[in-house]
Parts: sequence; structure tokens; C-alpha cells
Amino acid sequence: MDIAKRFPTNPLITPKELKAGIAGMEIVCLLNPGVFEYNNKTWLLLRVAERPKQIEGKISFPIYNTRGEIEVLSFDKNDPDLDTSDPRVINYKKKDYLTTLSYLRLVCSDDGINFIEPEGYPPVFGQGELESFGIEDCRVATMANQYQLTFTEVSPAGVGVGLMQTSNWKSFDRRGMIFPPHNKDCAIFSEKINGNYYALHRPSSPELGGNYIWLAQSPDLLHWGNHKCIAMSRPGMWDSARVGAGAAPIRTERGWLEIYHGANKENRYCLGALLLDINDPSKVLARTQEPIMEPVAPYEQTGFFGNVIFTNGHIVEGDKIKIYYGASDEVICGAELSISEILEILK
Repeated sequence: MDIAKRFPTNPLITPKELKAGIAGMEIVCLLNPGVFEYNNKTWLLLRVAERPKQIEGKISFPIYNTRGEIEVLSFDKNDPDLDTSDPRVINYKKKDYLTTLSYLRLVCSDDGINFIEPEGYPPVFGQGELESFGIEDCRVATMANQYQLTFTEVSPAGVGVGLMQTSNWKSFDRRGMIFPPHNKDCAIFSEKINGNYYALHRPSSPELGGNYIWLAQSPDLLHWGNHKCIAMSRPGMWDSARVGAGAAPIRTERGWLEIYHGANKENRYCLGALLLDINDPSKVLARTQEPIMEPVAPYEQTGFFGNVIFTNGHIVEGDKIKIYYGASDEVICGAELSISEILEILK
């Protein structure tokens, strides 16, 4: 059941419309942006993935070296120690590398449809050894006069969640890694509940357990505890392999509404919804049985990594949720959902 109303102008942004931000690279993918309102405009904090132009018979990709400089590694495609079966991750001599290097980049719009890159707002690149493979999938929580940015830090040491804070989108206070590997899909609630901050996150276990949505609380946004698992993958269903939070939960009259992503073993990504208790978000009141949005449009089915809809940002306007999402790990799109319609399904 797909209840989303896609923007007729989709895709909104494609890789060819932006210039590469790293010298000697090309943009391969634009992925699920963080979304916020600032200066009466809609802003997207895009995840931009770049790599060198590929040479026949070779596979080349960038990383940050120990000096913090971008270095290009290159391997022969016919090397027996090289596994290139996944376009996102390659393995060489039992060591994983990302095929692209991701960073964050700002675009804005007066109408929420036509986006431009404003001057004076620099890209946000990875820094330090824990971000040597780049930074990804930023979610934005708007609080008072400050924005809280949670994002994925990627390095050979693993995948964890970092926190940055800003009030002007030109300077950023980096607070370090708040959830250690392996963890991602972290969405902070935009207001305190009973005096505490709350966040959804996804620790992952390769053996016992799986890729589930957890809840944590904090007194200061830096120290997190009282972890509780609130949503698991469901065997035989559309979200059988993994689930993860989207953007910050939305306060409604019936509880916190969280739009989440789920995938099956074939890596088909769809969106569903959870309803959490307004005073105790560890209590799941309802969960959609079927997806509320599926990859059915051509631009969602084919691309860098097809059959993917992934969102971690939206704008709420009354009953309307205007979501911005990555399609097929390549282009940025938009769609509208109705809060009341989702809540009706969640009964």
C-alpha cells in the first residue's frame, strides 16, 4: 500500500546538476538529505558521494590518509583478491573499502521544489581517523536556537554516530562520536520528554540479534543510556532484514509518529511507520503491517543501487509531511504524506 504523493518534478536533484566538491573527482550519487527550515527557506543537507573517474580494467576510490589528505587507491578488476559484487563496498584481501567518499553539502529552496546552492555555506567534510571513509546520512533536529546534527562516521575502525551542532550553518561544533560502532540511523527527538533528550538509533549485531531500532535517553545529548530495543525486523515481511529510523519523530495528538525504513533480504527498501507513546517513547502503540511507500517509480527502481527509497528528513506543515528522500542511492526526490492517513492505518 503506497499512500505517498510524489512530486511530479521528481527527481528534484541529480548528480549531473552539481559540480564535484573534491578536486579530480566526479559525483556518483546524491543520497538522502537532512532537512530543515532556515531563513524562511527549505534546506537540504545532501550526502554527496564522489570518486575518481574510472579507468577501464581498474577500480579506483578515495580515502582520507593518516595526514587527513584525500588519497586515491586503485586495484585491477581482475585481481583474484578483489570482490566487487557490491557497488557500494569492495573487499580486497579481506579488508572492506567504500567505492565512494561521502561528505555533506547544503542546498536551499523558496518553494521546496527548485533548489540552488547558496554562496557562503561550505561543504562539511570528514575529519580525523574515525571519518577516514567519509561522513553520511545526516539527520537534523531543530531545537530552540540550535540545530543538532547526527550523522554516520565511517572508517576502517567501524561505523558509528557523530554529533555536530550549529546555529548558522557556516560554523559547526563537532562533539565527537556519541554511539560507537556498529551504529547508525540516529534520529534525535526535537524536544525533551520528562526532562531528558531521546534518540532512536540502530546498533547492529552480525551474530546474535540483528539490525533493530533502539531508543536511548540522555541528560546532555552527549552521554546516552537506558537503551531499549523497540522495533525488530519481521521475518517474511517487507522489513525482514533490517529496520532503521528516518528523521526526528513527529509529535501528534496520538503519540510520536516515526517514519522508518525497512529492507528485505533482496535489499528492497521501503518506508513504514511506528506510533510511540507521547510520555514514554519506549512503548510502541502501533506499527504498519504494509509499507506506506515503496520503490515503484522508475527512478526508484533503477540507479546506482536500485529498488531503494530512503528518507531521513522532512518538513511538517499541518497534516502534511513533506518528505525528501534518496531514490536508488542516486537522486533526490520529494513526496507528501498525510499524518491523519498514516494514523488511520496505525489504528
